[in-house]
Amino acid sequence: MTLAELPTTPTDTSGPAPAPGVAPIDRPAWLARIERRHVHIRVVLAVLDLAVVIAAGALAWEIAGTPGADRGQHMLAALLSLPLWMAAFWRYRLYQARVIATRWSEYRRLAKVVAIGLVSVIVVDSTHAAEALVRPWLVWLVVLTFGGLVLERELMRAVFRKRRMTGRYLRDVVIVGANEEAVELRRAIDADPGLGTRFAGHLAVDAGSTHPDAAADVIGSIDDASAVLSALEVSHVLIAASATQLRTTQLLARALLASGYHVEVSPTLPDIATARITVRPFGRFPVLYLESFDQSGWRARAKRVFDLVVASGVLLVAAPVMAAVAVAVRLDSKGPVVYRQERVGRGGEPFPLLKFRSMVTNAHEMRAELAARNEADGPLFKITDDPRITRVGRFIRRTSLDELPQLWNVIRGEMSLVGPRPALAEEVEHWDAALRDRLRVQPGITGLWQVSGRSSSSFDDYSRHDLYYVDNWSMARDIEILARTVPAVLAQRGAT
Repeated sequence: MTLAELPTTPTDTSGPAPAPGVAPIDRPAWLARIERRHVHIRVVLAVLDLAVVIAAGALAWEIAGTPGADRGQHMLAALLSLPLWMAAFWRYRLYQARVIATRWSEYRRLAKVVAIGLVSVIVVDSTHAAEALVRPWLVWLVVLTFGGLVLERELMRAVFRKRRMTGRYLRDVVIVGANEEAVELRRAIDADPGLGTRFAGHLAVDAGSTHPDAAADVIGSIDDASAVLSALEVSHVLIAASATQLRTTQLLARALLASGYHVEVSPTLPDIATARITVRPFGRFPVLYLESFDQSGWRARAKRVFDLVVASGVLLVAAPVMAAVAVAVRLDSKGPVVYRQERVGRGGEPFPLLKFRSMVTNAHEMRAELAARNEADGPLFKITDDPRITRVGRFIRRTSLDELPQLWNVIRGEMSLVGPRPALAEEVEHWDAALRDRLRVQPGITGLWQVSGRSSSSFDDYSRHDLYYVDNWSMARDIEILARTVPAVLAQRGAT
């Protein structure tokens, strides 16, 4: 398929018919086989959804204490409404991975399905509709069905993610373009198999714009798209918008869609949370409106209240553990139990970071001597089997118990539970202007960088994760990061 052969749709139907060379391309036979490959997954999800609806209805009857005489009528109505429930699941495309990839989008659709299901139960049981509207079992039906569906979907999400991490249930994708944006898209695919995609290669648009990191993975040009996709039997195409001309993108997307391929287009907007994006028509163009993000006002106050409540509660619960750690540190080596180190906080203000001492007392002075052994890039400093770490220190760093005194930093308002890592002044000196934006928020005990890779991440990852958090933080995201911190610590993926 060359660009000259791409199908076009004339805007003026009264004009001359398109030339034979631009007729739509036939759908390859192998595409249907790929579509059927994972059809059993949709069947399993549909059966599980149906089982949840039935179980929620039965449990609702038991909890609400529905009389036996009414129970049969309501049970019959509920069973007769099941086809409408399933029709609602299909109507809101809850069996398509691209639609339910985002949790909140899936939850909204599930809520709509439950609402439709509730109405269908009442309508089917129309002879008792007036009574049904005030029946307690309907309230329980809504609560239990929605809660059960969310739980079921989260469990299945975890199962699919685990299997994708081992290379199963992945769809191959070809990236159109071989420029910087295309390279970043490929890196995103490689970094997270949980996305459900596996990189198959680049289609070069212009040989002169090929990025050095993409050159080895170019499997053809855009003019060979049809032959390359057919040879590899790849049904998904991701177009890097910055790599192609407007007309080329339009023609290629139209041709691929007409042939049955799945097409996605990157809008050249990395690190913007999807919740801040609204798609709206702008003449012939679908444009993305970016919502501004106010980090002050009630959001900041809510975050502060949340920090105070949680930090105070954890301090009380963890007091015996902290006492035991303090005794162990004192007995293990000479020096103070709590180590105070000046770090850079919000707005560049310095503050004393508190940690249980995990190193020898002259550790900072020894850093210059160990500089040649530094394994981290950028201004970060990390050494495997660091000789400065004490015996107890090695344990409390691996379990992150050394961070517990920072709860007091949180209560004093110098830190937050969640935020970018509090940096040393000597590290900040090496930051560029963009990275200094991370000083717009309070540093945190844990953060997006820590739970996304921790000390195994590169400095570029460190910068990108922190800036993404600064630009898109919310209470929901903070709670999610806190929840992910526990398994990250248990996995012992390195010290914060």
